[in-house]
Amino acid sequence: MKKAIIGKKIGMTQIFDESGKVIPVTVIEAGPCFVTQKKTIENDGYEAVQIGYGTIKAANVNKPRKGHLDKANSGLLRTLKEFRFDDCSVYNVGDAISADTFAVGDIVDVSGTSKGKGYAGPIKRYGQHRLKETHGTGPVHRQAGSMGACSSPSRIYKGKGLAGHMGAEKVTVQNLEIVSVDAENRLIAIRGAIPGPKGGLVTVVNSVKKA
Repeated sequence: MKKAIIGKKIGMTQIFDESGKVIPVTVIEAGPCFVTQKKTIENDGYEAVQIGYGTIKAANVNKPRKGHLDKANSGLLRTLKEFRFDDCSVYNVGDAISADTFAVGDIVDVSGTSKGKGYAGPIKRYGQHRLKETHGTGPVHRQAGSMGACSSPSRIYKGKGLAGHMGAEKVTVQNLEIVSVDAENRLIAIRGAIPGPKGGLVTVVNSVKKA
């Protein structure tokens, strides 16, 4: 059965396994999440479950969103995400999803928003080569240089690596192993690094186990 939870990245640390080996882990404060809506084939054309996480002030919630959450009797939630499970019948509107949904050894995919780097040039953004600093290059040794467009095709092809906004995009890291679950404190420790800054929102979805 497919499982998912929304949480917040606390940071990285290290723990020791039974043999004394150090395991680098990322700690996530997972849940509690609440099922706020169920999509059905009859009404929506597909099956899915909408899950909410995090509290928000009533002054920051508009009437349609408040009415939607009141139907689920889940309180005012900041984040709503939709997941398509293999079997949505096991979830009901109002159900709570906590950290103990997952177990040690589960293989998961973790999604988050990477750190924003602001406006960056092509050298930093795409790792392009810089120009030489002698013989007439002048003060442009970190610019993109010639595009090679000429009169044909007399345009820049879509996808060309140019300067622009870097980071702050969705990143998913697959096949990470859960090494610790602390249900009482709502904490999940996952082996390795996951995207996003400390305090950033992350989504944990179980993946196919490694062979």
